[in-house]
Order: sequence, then structure tokens, then C-alpha cells
Amino acid sequence: MAKNYYEELGVTRDASTDEIKKAYRKLARKYHPDISKEADAEAKMQAINVAYDTLSDTTKKAEYDQILDHPQGFGQGTGGFNQGSSGFDGSQFYHQSSGDGADFSGFEDLFGRFGAGFGGGQQRSQRQQRSYRGEDQHASIQVDISIAYQGSTQQITLQIPTYNVYGEPEIQRKTLEVKIPKGMKEGQQIRLTGQGQSGINGGENGDLYIEIQYKDTDRIRVEGADVYQTIDVAPWEAGLGQSIEVSTPAGQLKVNLPKNAKNGQQLRLKDKGIPSKTAGNLYLIINIVLPAAQSEQEQQAYQQFAEAFSSFKARTS
Repeated sequence: MAKNYYEELGVTRDASTDEIKKAYRKLARKYHPDISKEADAEAKMQAINVAYDTLSDTTKKAEYDQILDHPQGFGQGTGGFNQGSSGFDGSQFYHQSSGDGADFSGFEDLFGRFGAGFGGGQQRSQRQQRSYRGEDQHASIQVDISIAYQGSTQQITLQIPTYNVYGEPEIQRKTLEVKIPKGMKEGQQIRLTGQGQSGINGGENGDLYIEIQYKDTDRIRVEGADVYQTIDVAPWEAGLGQSIEVSTPAGQLKVNLPKNAKNGQQLRLKDKGIPSKTAGNLYLIINIVLPAAQSEQEQQAYQQFAEAFSSFKARTS
């Protein structure tokens, strides 16, 4: 009795998509006609291709499970078609026509969705192997925050784990020219059509998705479209609320500090973050820097400062 598709791949009914994929790749390494020494390699490869084509597709798998669960709905007829160890028979879908022949239209409509897995479709698959689209692949790159504001075309080299046509794991090295448009948010992806895993038996290649990450520094970090930058401020600039000029990814900006600004306080510059469709904000984080008192004059200045703020207590105890 013929095996059902789960038995063909050596998996259980409750196998996950990943488990089905792994089982298929393992069998592909063993039975691919170009490398296998098995006598029935070509027929076996065709069979597991058909099984994988059905079980890897959610809709096809659900319909196939329905058939396995209700074999009585297919009866035991005279057509001689049988699929699966569960014993369902497709002969009830053979309807006698007015002539001597048989009308197979209902049979084809139901089982055609399973590809070459049933009836005449299986004979067609023996003449021509089914082609499969290559899998999509994913990678991420880190770039400077300046690219978010200006855009850039960069040449990148990626080492991507993949599988060859025989199902064997390998590292694929790719050097690509990637255009990074202005305004990309942290975590957004660029799609490179046809740069993913190669197709099987003439199938089209998958796509490559490159996720953009911006390099964090000790001064700048990115969250979505918002940019956070630490800026150094002198004590008198913070205390007096002076106007200062700051170099930012958005360019040289003039910023008015609030009077008596505190260390760690954030200043929001609206729409000065990544200039995406909805622009982010630029947050300047104040870092008050104390100058070292090295010369006698500088030490005297600190003494005068202490006398001017004699009521100030840096510690509560």
C-alpha cells in the first residue's frame, strides 16, 4: 500500500513547518538524482517533492488532513486509485459519462490543488520535476546615523547561512551594492529582489531583506525615528540658560538652554530626528562638565564660586 505524505517524509501529523522542512532537506540530500547512488533515487525524489509541496502549504495540508481523517467519504470503488495508508480511495470521484469513457473533471478540480500528488498529476510529475522558489533570506547591517539624514549607496559583503540545491548547509558570500534611502527608521528593511536563496529546478530565486541598524556611540543612540544625543554643557551655560551651538546629525543647531538646566535633563527638538514620512525628534541630553581648577586663577574662581553659593548643600547628610 502506498505511503501517505507524512510517511513519505518520515514525520508525524503534528510536525511543525520547520520539522517538515528539515525532513525534506535530509531526504533531498539522500535522494537527489545528481548525487544519489540509490537505484530509485529519481522516483523517490519526485515523491518527496510532491509530499513537501502539499505539507509545506497550509491550505493544501489542511485539505489533505481532511481527506486522511475521513477516508470513508471516498469509499472503495472500482477505479483502482488509492493514496495513503489510511486507505482512502479516490474512485468515487470517477463519474461515468454517457459514453464508454469516464469524466474526470470533478476529480481534477478537487485534487489538482495538491499539485502532482494524485492521479494523472503524478504521471506528469514523472516527466518533469516540479520547480521550487528559493527561500527568502534576511541579514542586518550597521551604518552611521548620518546616512539616515542623507541617504547613501554602499557596497556591503554578507556571509549568509543557506542551503544548496541538495539540501546541504553552506555559507554564501555576497558582495552587493545597496542603496539606503534617506529617512529609514531603525529596524526597517530593504528588499533586494532575487538576491535570496537560489530556486530549485529552475524556480525563481528568493528575495534578500536587509535590516538597517544604526551604530550606537557613547554619545548617540537611535530608537525608531527618534535620536538621542548627549551634549556637554559648562556650569555657567546651564545656570544662566545661555544659547549654545551644537553639532548634531541634523547639522549645526543653535539651542537655548533653560535657566538652571540640570544634569541629565532632556531637550526635545521637534522633527529633528530621522526625517522619515513622520519625522522623529532629536533629544539632547545635558551633561554638565566641570572644568579642572589647575592654575591659581582658576582655583580662586572656584573659591569665589563657593563663597557665592555658601548656602548650597551638595549632600543632605
